[in-house]
Amino acid sequence: MERQLKLTMAVPISTKSETKSQREIRLERLHRRRRRRLITSTLVMLAAVGSFLFLSSNSPKVTSSPELPKLADPAELPPAPEGPAFFAGVNLVGAQSPTSTLPPSEVEASEAMPLIVPEETHLEPELIQPEPVLQTIPTQAQMITYAEDAPILYYAQSGDSLGVLAVRFGVEVQNISSRDPLPSDGFIPEGQLLLIPNRLDETTSPLKLIPDSEVANSPSAVGFDVNEFVRLAGGYLASYQESVYSFGVMRGADIIEKVAREFSINPRLLLALLEYQSGWVYGGPQTAQQKTYPLGIIDNDRIGLYHQLEAAAGIVETGYYGWREGTMVVLEFPDYSKVRLSAELNCGTIGLMHFFSKQETFPGWAEALYGEKGFTWTYQNMFGDPWLRAVDFEPLFTPDVRQPELQLPFSPGVTWAMTVGPHAAWGAADVRAALDFAPPSAEAGCHTNWSWVTAAGPGLVVRSENGAVVVDMDGDGFEQTGWNIIYLHIATNQRVPVGTWVETGDHIGHPSCEGGVSTGTHLHIVRKYNGEWVPADGPLGFVMSGWRAKAGSASLSGWLVRGDQVVKASVVGASGSHISLD
Repeated sequence: MERQLKLTMAVPISTKSETKSQREIRLERLHRRRRRRLITSTLVMLAAVGSFLFLSSNSPKVTSSPELPKLADPAELPPAPEGPAFFAGVNLVGAQSPTSTLPPSEVEASEAMPLIVPEETHLEPELIQPEPVLQTIPTQAQMITYAEDAPILYYAQSGDSLGVLAVRFGVEVQNISSRDPLPSDGFIPEGQLLLIPNRLDETTSPLKLIPDSEVANSPSAVGFDVNEFVRLAGGYLASYQESVYSFGVMRGADIIEKVAREFSINPRLLLALLEYQSGWVYGGPQTAQQKTYPLGIIDNDRIGLYHQLEAAAGIVETGYYGWREGTMVVLEFPDYSKVRLSAELNCGTIGLMHFFSKQETFPGWAEALYGEKGFTWTYQNMFGDPWLRAVDFEPLFTPDVRQPELQLPFSPGVTWAMTVGPHAAWGAADVRAALDFAPPSAEAGCHTNWSWVTAAGPGLVVRSENGAVVVDMDGDGFEQTGWNIIYLHIATNQRVPVGTWVETGDHIGHPSCEGGVSTGTHLHIVRKYNGEWVPADGPLGFVMSGWRAKAGSASLSGWLVRGDQVVKASVVGASGSHISLD
């Protein structure tokens, strides 16, 4: 713990004197945009001059000279130079051509992108014209095209499984091979070399932007003091307060901690997104929009810090777990253009990509992720190199991880109904990790029920509030480490208190509608491991009393299977959904 505290309290830019003001940053960006507009317009004129010389000489070729770059047509811009380019060649489905003229509303976004200019080019002021402006895509935002017929050499990452990899690479499971044995079920050992046929055509860059452990509320976050960090930063967030439902008035730092804890998302990530989007951590909002929508999510139902953080956490985690489960392989932007995601990316990077894809069209998205002072620059300046920190905490999953033995969470001989199959773990985070069970009742809707929810496994109660009970199975007192079981919609009356050690079958509390949105009295149960929500139907399937969860293709559908016995989820509690502890 001492080593972790030293890491988390090292705040590289915790004082305002070491950072530029928002105004200075914007002035620098404006200056760069004006310079790039000048360069772009000049190149257009040079291209026109080249075309005129071509027609005048009636020659089949245009001879290049040291003074003029060889640009015969704006649509034939020179390829990106070799080096740190993250993409190669752009082809956005449904988007404008990279060389098409932008409408005025999109000119500013295009001007923020750097244009490759030959070093020998000498610009003459008299050739400068303001129009037309070309949409230019930076080398950082171009697509990777894989060599035809060349197999992809892929090293397995933490949490990889054969079925999900097949979806990401667009191949059949049997097409994936390796010199070492491949598990038909469970996780592939991290670092194992796989040979996978190339079926992807063009994708985004395989460059990883942030480790998984810096996105999930993982062991990396243990010992990180949000309140102290915010106090030292001294920005608008340090004095901010907001009324949050039944919790009353909460300070900004406490709201960060609440969302991080409930969504199991890393508080560092939330702070960095808040600073990048609105400058709340070190400075303050510069516009009314930044004050009202500090995470940049323009939605009248998401006004204020708490709602904005909840929405941001849901968007990030939908990308993170969509990649983990193989349900997300394409990003779609607000203008409906799409890009295929590189199969070599990690969950954390996809979560970040998904967040910015909901805020920006492709050029703005590229600037946020790969720009000179984009989000990753902000993150590193706030918290240091995340990849160095990740060395101590990753992989989050190893092939030998097994779910502890669990039993159905109700008293023996009492018949409950499985009402919902694998579905969202918490709020808008789209990860199919939770199962719902309703107690026996003669009435529908929300009502008092005296049936007992019991502990599915042993552990220490580390949280008991607002309808939620969290049992830490390794007993170290941290939700970020090891296995945790979350019981939601537990009534306040007779709910087990924090600090209690429970054994399998001990009372947790009574089912209710407390905590979150609910249309009827029930129990919502979900697992976490090392801070990640664990999908109910996957390599670490949710198994209780020998019953294994299976997800259905339709929303809220699913089954529990044990041998030849099948229980089918039913929101109305049909007889086929009934189940009891033997």
